[in-house]
Amino acid sequence: MHYETINDNFVENLSRYIGETVTIITQSGGQSGLGFTGVVFSVNNFFVRLITHIGPIPECPLGHFNKKNLNSYYFHGNYIIDSIGSITDIPIDKITSFIHNAV
Repeated sequence: MHYETINDNFVENLSRYIGETVTIITQSGGQSGLGFTGVVFSVNNFFVRLITHIGPIPECPLGHFNKKNLNSYYFHGNYIIDSIGSITDIPIDKITSFIHNAV
């Protein structure tokens, strides 16, 4: 098999798990060497994008904002949420292991 064929099959397999929680182990050291767990958001031939932290719920539409929210601060009379979540972009060629639930 050619490298391009193997890579295409792997990308196709990763794409099947969009919306699912997975763990991806990479070729790296430090904290990233432990892997990344999150929801697969998108996949292309170069990167997998995981949502690794989902942000807080939307503000109450009736205006009863929780002023004790630890992810907010007060600015010019308004509470501003400073945590919208986080994503992780993982290069396809740095993935050593892809862990998912059996379907």
